[in-house]
Amino acid sequence: MPEETILVSRDGHIATVTLNRPDKLNAMTKPMWLRLGEVLEELAADDGLRCVVLRGAGGKSFSPGNDISEFETDRSNAEQAKAYGQILHHTLTALKTCRHPTVALIEGICVGGGLEIAALCDLRICGESSRFGVPIKRLGLVMAYPEIDGLQRLVGRSTALEILLEGRVFGAAEARDKGLVTRVVPDDKVEEETMATAQRIADGAPLVARWHKKFLDRLEDPAPLSEAELDEGYACYDSEDFRIGYKSFLDKTKPDFNGR
Repeated sequence: MPEETILVSRDGHIATVTLNRPDKLNAMTKPMWLRLGEVLEELAADDGLRCVVLRGAGGKSFSPGNDISEFETDRSNAEQAKAYGQILHHTLTALKTCRHPTVALIEGICVGGGLEIAALCDLRICGESSRFGVPIKRLGLVMAYPEIDGLQRLVGRSTALEILLEGRVFGAAEARDKGLVTRVVPDDKVEEETMATAQRIADGAPLVARWHKKFLDRLEDPAPLSEAELDEGYACYDSEDFRIGYKSFLDKTKPDFNGR
């Protein structure tokens, strides 16, 4: 039986999704993109979750992007590439629209399609030796609209163009300066810091985290906010989590939120 290339584990309110091809530095294949999308949709529907961590197996690489060997068999022309792209874009949309907070645990290489995945996470924590870039100009390839969207949303048009036009692979400090990563820590502290971050998120009121993601996404749309949308900003006051939260604050105890 072939080894699973997308692994899912659960620790309380935190799920960890692992890209599991360490012998190939976790390069993505079409079946991996398909399964990753399925997993993300399953996790998004889980009311008991409060944070999703994405990582690569092996400790040497998050992902270098797509497996180049597939180009000859699965992406050798525009028709094949479109079919492949539909799977890839469905998965990126599932990540972008996940209602739970998402955190990328980045060790080593985070390039091309790997960077596309990380860019769509809410937070990105990497090690000091991590490497980033989109060197696809060397392959004669473009980053399609749904793929380039996450990069532009994260760093803006000017920096996205710099990354794409130059095609350089650069280090963690430059990635932080560009706004690609949230935090850079020593290589041996990446997992510890990422999981501590995920736990801090999970300790908060889950409805609040979901509302904050929803509100920030909505504010990217220039259309005026409706009265119903504005009213949603006060819905938290009718939640059990609000009553739990302010009572715990007054009692000087740690709140135990229930997501209702």
